Amino acid sequence: MSLQYLIREPKILKDKNPLILLLHGYGSNEEDLFSFASELPDEYYVISVRAPYDLMYGSYAWYAINFDADENKFSDHEQAKESRDLIAKFIDELVANYAINANNVTLIGFSQGCILSYAVALTYPEKVQRVVGMSGYLNMDIVSERNDQTDYSKLRIFASHGSVDQVIPVEWARKAKPILEEMGIDVIYKEYPIGHGVSPQNFYDFRNWLQS
Repeated sequence: MSLQYLIREPKILKDKNPLILLLHGYGSNEEDLFSFASELPDEYYVISVRAPYDLMYGSYAWYAINFDADENKFSDHEQAKESRDLIAKFIDELVANYAINANNVTLIGFSQGCILSYAVALTYPEKVQRVVGMSGYLNMDIVSERNDQTDYSKLRIFASHGSVDQVIPVEWARKAKPILEEMGIDVIYKEYPIGHGVSPQNFYDFRNWLQS
């Protein structure tokens, strides 16, 4: 397998089970989001994946965030695109190695993992049916060029953000919904009175959305 991961097997086995793929944020690791795997619906494979760039001391990133002389930060878009394609390949590997329903794949991403989740789903809509994007934003610079034939009709997105997030401004997150809706995607967007994190209410809301 091309990426390191943790797995919770489904408690209810079917011929093919749905998949939830968890993508952590910058400077974190696969243990982070996996901590709520036990709270996710029983019929899913829950797989939490480690980003490929090692920042040392158990911290990993999907792509570098660099600062220029004026302290403006900017993302390494080439690395981000490589990670995007790596995740798409990893989904194929999981489908080949586990009894996963390839037509029932959900990405749950936090922060940088959210940015990547959007990029994977919009570049490979045939591989992903649902995205839960938390505390991130839509970066169209890392989505590959789409054509009029790109079919987003099966894609559904639950996006959320903390209204007092000091890491990624809430204004950035709010821009996603109109762009995604213009692409014909079913989007729910919610804000919570928290900083850069996942509140219990946010968790319950996206879990209910998944089960509906």
